[in-house]
Amino acid sequence: MPGSTGTEHGRPLTLRVNGTDHRIEVEPRQTLLDVLRETLGLTGTKKGCDRGECGACTVHLDGRRVNSCLTLALMQDGREITTVEGLGSAGAPAPVQRAFVEHDAFQCGYCTPGQLMSAAACIAEGHAGSDAEIREWMSGNICRCAAYEHIVRAVRAAAGETAAAAGETAVGAGQRGRQRAEETAGA
Repeated sequence: MPGSTGTEHGRPLTLRVNGTDHRIEVEPRQTLLDVLRETLGLTGTKKGCDRGECGACTVHLDGRRVNSCLTLALMQDGREITTVEGLGSAGAPAPVQRAFVEHDAFQCGYCTPGQLMSAAACIAEGHAGSDAEIREWMSGNICRCAAYEHIVRAVRAAAGETAAAAGETAVGAGQRGRQRAEETAGA
């Protein structure tokens, strides 16, 4: 509906979530988290602290991780959004999902989706070169369930698998990821 200004309170936009376009109307004050969960029914992304401190609501926006509780949905028109539902599937889990299972890195249902999204971003951004680097770049996801050592092992394993699939070493993949992240940040 080109030229439409929406209903009395809603504004039209297209959210591209997990590869599917959704034409919806949102109120200007609605967060991306609330639209994903309440309007689109994608409840994998969790509402934790609702103020950007815990990371439970982490999603990818144009390939970069964001706290969806601090992101207004109206500003994401036409952007590519990936939630934990789009990371992999039951039949074809993402490397990081397989690694979390293999290394017993799961926490409760609130923290795990955000941890998975941050772990995938950590690898893609090239910040999985060492345990210290993984801890630093995963530090935005807070949980008190004490599975951190398992998470670091899982991220390291998934980074190695991802690099091997691309025919690179983990160090080379890390350098390439950092370069891509810097180019994206500068764009």
